[in-house]
Amino acid sequence: MSLTDALLRPLRSASAKPLVTHYDDAAGTRVELSVATVANWAAKTANWLVEEHDVEPGTPVAVRLPAHWQTAGVLLGAWWAGAHVVGLDDAGSGDAVVTFVAPGESAEGTVAAVSLDPMGRDLGGSTGGVLDFVGEARLFGDDFFGAPAPGSTLALAGMTVDETLAAAKGQGLAAGARVLSTREWTVPDGVLAALLAPLAVGGSVVQVSNPDPARLDARRTTERTTADVLA
Repeated sequence: MSLTDALLRPLRSASAKPLVTHYDDAAGTRVELSVATVANWAAKTANWLVEEHDVEPGTPVAVRLPAHWQTAGVLLGAWWAGAHVVGLDDAGSGDAVVTFVAPGESAEGTVAAVSLDPMGRDLGGSTGGVLDFVGEARLFGDDFFGAPAPGSTLALAGMTVDETLAAAKGQGLAAGARVLSTREWTVPDGVLAALLAPLAVGGSVVQVSNPDPARLDARRTTERTTADVLA
């Protein structure tokens, strides 16, 4: 099965459970997504990648995005489609069929800008050869029925699905951990530690961007976190 299937399937029996909570202390925002909502965004992403860009197991997709709830949907959707997620400096990045970037950033080839809007608003349309990812992907289905990706399929910066899942489970988190994270989701180390590790043990992540150190204890108390992954 794909990496996303392996991560989400055990969680979908509790679909209303919070899975990704994102704070931006600089903007003063908080967004909480349930298992079901994250799965829907991931499915839309997977369908968009497969139907619009012919992504299949092993196809490289580059991701250069900050830690954000929309980034979770992009990553999980890419893996659901069987994509090999790479950073821009990884081997295979030059062959990426799509590169996901933050608004205003650029890259070679097909570029998809992710709005990173806290409420999920799009960028108002694709312009200048840059695709408005949210505006396009939201038109696709909330379920993904593509063929599963074998465990030997490349998934993250040269690691296979099986290797990536093992690395995530090997991060030392307890089962069901609710993780407070201030770490960026760099490919591969940040993604492994701050996103995949909590999901791999059936847990959830509270990601704080632009963290105010004075607020972290309050975040731990309010969100009832049980572990930290700090920058």
